[in-house]
Amino acid sequence: MTYQNPPMPPRKSATFDDHTLAEIRRAAATGIYDIRGGGTKRKLPHLDDLLFLGASMSRYPLEGYRETCGTGVTLGTRFAKKPIALKIPITIAGMSFGSLSANAKEALGRGASLAGTSTTTGDGGMTDEERGHSEILVYQYLPSRYGMNPRDLRRADAIEVVVGQGAKPGGGGMLLGQKISDRVAAMRDLPKGIDQRSACRHPDWTGPDDLEIKLGELREISDWEKPIYVKVGGVRPYYDTALAAKAGADVVVLDGMQGGTAATQDVFIEHVGQPTLACIRPAVQALQDLGLHRTVQLVISGGIRSGADVAKAIALGADAVSIGTAALVAIGDNDPAYEEEYRKLGSTAGAYDDWHEGRDPAGITTQDPELMARLDPVRAGRRLANYLKVMTLEAQTIARACGHNHLHNLEPEDLVALTLEAAAMARVPLAGTDWYPGKAGF
Repeated sequence: MTYQNPPMPPRKSATFDDHTLAEIRRAAATGIYDIRGGGTKRKLPHLDDLLFLGASMSRYPLEGYRETCGTGVTLGTRFAKKPIALKIPITIAGMSFGSLSANAKEALGRGASLAGTSTTTGDGGMTDEERGHSEILVYQYLPSRYGMNPRDLRRADAIEVVVGQGAKPGGGGMLLGQKISDRVAAMRDLPKGIDQRSACRHPDWTGPDDLEIKLGELREISDWEKPIYVKVGGVRPYYDTALAAKAGADVVVLDGMQGGTAATQDVFIEHVGQPTLACIRPAVQALQDLGLHRTVQLVISGGIRSGADVAKAIALGADAVSIGTAALVAIGDNDPAYEEEYRKLGSTAGAYDDWHEGRDPAGITTQDPELMARLDPVRAGRRLANYLKVMTLEAQTIARACGHNHLHNLEPEDLVALTLEAAAMARVPLAGTDWYPGKAGF
């Protein structure tokens, strides 16, 4: 009897996987690059790669029902006459009206106010719904200057000068024509229905020296009352944080590449920037080297999802965090209840890549009146407040377990890393050792 080897199953390439092959065919057929919303889809080192060391013998835990754990943070204590005091160290990131519906902006303001924290405007200006329902509102000052005016600068509680964004550091924003309604066009002073592309840099300054002058101008406009933030993308966190602080920022917002966007090139989202985890410790080190840690507050954003993420960012040296994608999910975006309609868009609930299309069935990332009406801003605001409450309780639970009576007492010594990459980025020991890559003396 002759033995025959069974046929070998076909092998697919790890380099030319199905997605890569499909993208090559799409590019060859259309001659244009892919634009999408959301954040990076590739797996990156993240805060999940860290673990807390709870109290046992060497630390004394706090009793959750009888001993308090503080959560408050004040931002803008360096120069501002009126720094902003938040009940929780979780803020809502800047997301534009245009990218989001007016109802969504209102819901974010309502939810943040119920939770005792701030929300942020975004490219395209300030809406009355947003200002009216945000107890604390941060006004973004962007390279595009869309919707920017001195009146709204003065109506804000803080000003955030946007230099870069984590999903597209070095690149400008996009808002495709299908989302440019009459109202959006009027606020941006641009044509209706035409793609809008924001500049990648500010038109009136080219470096840190000019930024110092610009921050001075903004302080004069706001009578030195408002805290001035500077937001940078996570690319060169040590130098960018140091330069922002030297230019006079009250607060530095550092956005890692897990942050989302309304729309940009897919190749940008996936291949430019650094993971959020890699950005925190260099930024903290920059402030420490300048003697400004905790004097200049550090806000971390980009992929923050849970109270554990909040606690880890703070333990690594942040003063607060900011959330965007998670906030949209909390108010109802990408709800599986709309799966059939997402499929008609060529997407699926949970893909988070159709925000630029303007046909969001949840009524959040759209300007379509019928779709917008699906979102009840009061109910959505309550959902966001519930989510922020849970995140805060989770962070408090962890802090108490580590023996701390305030979230800001968490420290790197409370953490260990599960991987070599996370140990090197966070500069905390690999679990089971007292070593991390690059540690002095090794």
